Amino acid sequence: MTETYSPAQTVEMSGFSLDTLRYYERIGLIEPVRRAAGGHRRYSDDDLGWLDMLRCLRGTGMPIAQMHTFAELVRDGDDTIADRLALLEEHDANVEAEMTRLIELQRKVRDKIAYYRGALAELPVECVRD
Repeated sequence: MTETYSPAQTVEMSGFSLDTLRYYERIGLIEPVRRAAGGHRRYSDDDLGWLDMLRCLRGTGMPIAQMHTFAELVRDGDDTIADRLALLEEHDANVEAEMTRLIELQRKVRDKIAYYRGALAELPVECVRD
């Protein structure tokens, strides 16, 4: 028998809030979650793996609408592998562009840090301590 997890356990293991899990289920990013005899949600290892993928996509800036498209493609089966690959390659290119942009911005921040460190080093000691 496959191990299942309560919503609280799933929150702890996935890093998503309970509200986010319910929202993702409501909008179709995750399949309807199986329920125990008492009607309580029970998440599987497969659910946790999928949530990990969603966390990765969201963490790299993929919009919810594009995540939804990806989820639909996955549910549609192996005939959509080429479409999934294209979607992920496009997203990867977007992530790469964003990283390049952020690195350039970080350089500016670091230049300003260096400037202020230099300015601080030139101040008399009594001014630095105040």
